[in-house]
Amino acid sequence: MNALLKSKQEAAASRLDGVQAPTDAGWSTHAREDALARVRSTGLPSRRDEYWKFTRPDRLTAAEGSEAALFLHEEAPVFGDHDRLKIVFVDGVFSAERSDDLTLEGLEISRLADASDISWAAELYGKLETSGQTPVERPLAALNTALATDGVLIRAFETPSKPVSLIYVHEDTHSDAILHHVIKVEAGASLTLLENGPAAARFNKCLEVDIADSAEFHHVRAQGRDHERCAVTHLFARLGEESTFKSFTLTVNGVLTRNEVVIDLTGDNAFAHVAGAALGDGDFVHDDTVFVTHDAVNCESRQVFKKVLRNGATGVFQGKILVKAGAQKTDGYQKSQSLMLDGDSQFLAKPELEIYADDVACSHGSTSGAIDEDALFYLRARGIPKTVAIDFMTLAFLAEAVEEIDNQALADEINGRLEGWLTRRSAS
Repeated sequence: MNALLKSKQEAAASRLDGVQAPTDAGWSTHAREDALARVRSTGLPSRRDEYWKFTRPDRLTAAEGSEAALFLHEEAPVFGDHDRLKIVFVDGVFSAERSDDLTLEGLEISRLADASDISWAAELYGKLETSGQTPVERPLAALNTALATDGVLIRAFETPSKPVSLIYVHEDTHSDAILHHVIKVEAGASLTLLENGPAAARFNKCLEVDIADSAEFHHVRAQGRDHERCAVTHLFARLGEESTFKSFTLTVNGVLTRNEVVIDLTGDNAFAHVAGAALGDGDFVHDDTVFVTHDAVNCESRQVFKKVLRNGATGVFQGKILVKAGAQKTDGYQKSQSLMLDGDSQFLAKPELEIYADDVACSHGSTSGAIDEDALFYLRARGIPKTVAIDFMTLAFLAEAVEEIDNQALADEINGRLEGWLTRRSAS
C-alpha cells in the first residue's frame, strides 16, 4: 500500500471513529453499507489528489467540524415572494412545523429519515453517486450516502403547479449536517427545485436526479451569506432521451464551498446546462468541479461559471467534458471567467476536453481579468460614482451566467441578491 492511500484511509478511519451509520435504514441499508466500504477503501480526499490540488479538503474531512457564528439580524428570505412548496431543514433535520404540507398534485414526497420501502427510491439511492465515482473518485459523496441522516425523496409523475423549495436553517454554531435528496422526474413531467439558506457550520449534501425521456428538471440554488460556512455539495444527474437539465447556483461568501456536478447524458437529443455565479470577499474559497459525460447522439451541454473576487478571495473551476465513442453530433461548451477587483485574489482553472467521437463541436475557454479601466472612465465621465460604476460592470459580467435561468422571475430574484451583495460591500 502506498503512503498516500494509507494516509487517506487513516483520515477516513478518524472521520468515522465513533460515528454511527443509521441502523434502521431499511431499504437503503445495502447502499449505505456499500458506500461505507468504499469510503474505508479509498479513504478521504487529500490535497495530493488531482481534483483537490487547488482546494484543501481538511475542513471538510476533519473528525469534528469548525464553529460557525449565527446571524443576529434577519434578511428578506430568498424566493420569499414566489409561490412554492416549502420544505425546511433545521441544522440538517426536517422540521414539519416550519414546512408546508407535503401534498402537491403531480408529486410524491417523503422524508428520507422515516420513509418506508419505496421501490423507485430504493432503485436510485446511492446508484447515481456510485456510477459518478468513475473515472474520478468522490469519497465525500460516498460518505454522504453512507451517513446521511435526512433528506427528501421526490417523484414527479406530472408537472406540479409550483416549485419545490428546500430551505436550510442554521441555529447551532457547531452543527454538522449530512443530507441526501433523491429525485425522479418521470417521462414528460417537469419539476423546478429551489434551494437556499445556510444549512450548518459544516454541510455535506448529495442530490441524485434521474430525468426520464422528454422530462425536465430546473434547479436554482442560492447558497447563504454566512461567512464561516464550510460546505461540499454533490449533484448527480442522469438524462434520458430528449430530456432537459438546467442548474444555476449563486454563492456568496463562506470560508470554503465546493460544488461538484456530475452529469451523464445517456439518451439521444438531451441537453444539460449548468451555471454559477460566485462572489467572494476575504477568507473565501469557492470551487466548482464539473464532469459532463456525453454517451448518446446529438446532445448539448453548456457550462458557464463567473466569479467575482476581492481581498484575497480564491476561485476555482475544474470542468471536464468527456465524449464517448459513438456520441456523435455532440455540442459541448464550457466557459469559466473571473473578475478580480484587486490584486490580492486568485482564480485557478482547469478546463478539460476528452473526445472519442469525430463529429462533434466542443470548446472551452477560461479568462481572468480586472475591471476595464476604459469602460470605468466612460461611466465616471457621465457622472456615475466609481463604486456604482464598478457595480454596474460587475452585474454585466455576471449576466451571462444568470441568463441560464429560464424563469425570469427567479432570474430577477438572483439579480436582486447580487445587487444587494454589491451594495453592502460598497458600503463597507
